[in-house]
Amino acid sequence: QLQLVESGGGLVQPGGSLRLSCAASGFTLEYYAIGWFRQAPGKEREGVSCSSGSGGSANYSDSVKGRFTISRDNAKNTVYLQMNSLKPEDTAVYYCVADPLCGTTMVKFGFWGQGTLVTVSS
Repeated sequence: QLQLVESGGGLVQPGGSLRLSCAASGFTLEYYAIGWFRQAPGKEREGVSCSSGSGGSANYSDSVKGRFTISRDNAKNTVYLQMNSLKPEDTAVYYCVADPLCGTTMVKFGFWGQGTLVTVSS
């Protein structure tokens, strides 16, 4: 059974850190681009970061650049999103998605996880 499962969300104070995990089963993440998206209540889904297939390159939205880092552990078939210096505006449900390429096709045709909630609040 193909699955992507996110974990690691929770409640954190402003300035704190969290590491989200995106674990795959039924397929090998290494050969896919993996994106992280988020959706805050009442807002549109936003792309946060994407790691190209085989981890060749990574990109970040301007809102998280310098604070978030995407990485892969191929042995664990898992992609991570390290989030530092968290702000209240980072509060959202975070989703990972697998697709052959980073980009707009990922949103329509990618394989999505169920999401994990991140709440940044004092």
